[in-house]
Amino acid sequence: MQELPPRNELERAVLERDPEWDGLFYVGVRTTGIFCRPTCPARKPLARNMRFFRTPAEALFAGFRACLRCRPLEPGEAAPGWVRGLLARVDAAPHERIRARDLRARGVDPAAARRYFQRRYGMTFAAWCRSRRLAASLESLRVGASVDDAVAGSGYESHSGYRAAFARAFGAPPGRHDEVQVMLMSMIETPLGAMVAGATERGACLLEFTDRRMLEAQLETLATRLRARLVPGRNVHLDALERGLAAYFDGSGTRFDVPLDFPGSEFQRAVWDALLRIPYGETRSYVALARELGRPGGARAIGRANGQNRIAIVIPCHRVVNEDGRLGGYGGGLARKQFLLDMEREVAGRLGLSRAGPLERPASLPLDLGMTR
Repeated sequence: MQELPPRNELERAVLERDPEWDGLFYVGVRTTGIFCRPTCPARKPLARNMRFFRTPAEALFAGFRACLRCRPLEPGEAAPGWVRGLLARVDAAPHERIRARDLRARGVDPAAARRYFQRRYGMTFAAWCRSRRLAASLESLRVGASVDDAVAGSGYESHSGYRAAFARAFGAPPGRHDEVQVMLMSMIETPLGAMVAGATERGACLLEFTDRRMLEAQLETLATRLRARLVPGRNVHLDALERGLAAYFDGSGTRFDVPLDFPGSEFQRAVWDALLRIPYGETRSYVALARELGRPGGARAIGRANGQNRIAIVIPCHRVVNEDGRLGGYGGGLARKQFLLDMEREVAGRLGLSRAGPLERPASLPLDLGMTR
């Protein structure tokens, strides 16, 4: 993850409520214990009382509470207005090229757009748009469009430029589009931080917190197993996944109705299927799962397969704990795991779903992450 810019630049952004920085960092105020967006309309804090974070999750784990005025945890407000405007324009006309002069005409600094998309999507705004156009052209070829039509709708000015870009993106020329497999990727904001989501035409195949260690290696492994190219975009499975996550976190949804595409070894898939059978609001130990799968003594192997799950929350690896009730490990961090289990037990108790008792809470974890449920 990229480091934050120099402190003096962050202080300036807060004091001027600079909208170009909204969504790029968050500021905690030591005297109040609250964290905000840089554009928060509340009274400006003194520079010496500011503490800066890259994500809401970092601020929460440092003990700060979310501001009730700028609401930095709400997914709908996670992207600043100028970003939402750009995304809406791309969605409305994905074939159009947006140049630096077009950004300036909309009042957007091209450097700010580059910074935001590089941090949030791992590529510049120009590269993101280019990938979206190529993905759209691939879909048009698959439904019967000619290469001439695909070129015309892709924003490229020549056949040669389009063919070269298509081959770089997908590893095959346009004429062999039927051989191309893609995994569409998008960001989904949650109360615990941004998550990167991916889906093939068969179903959701990825959901990970963006600050998870070794995320890039996970993506490379998944792309290899799926034999797919990673491109930004959306499909019906990602839309269903985002709706399901919103319902999950607001306590109105206890299951996900989205097809899953999770390649793995026979043993890994058996473990992940077992995870899907753990009821909402309950937990299982690694030892119990090993017995269920006919592998007594295989708790360590179960733990490894659990850690290799790439569809967090949906395949609920957070519901597996040590036999003594302690949390064990979690790729998204133990504080997130504790939050998810506490939330599920609270909702399950309210709905009369869970018969499980309370978990033992490690002394090193905060009792309250400052999030409302």
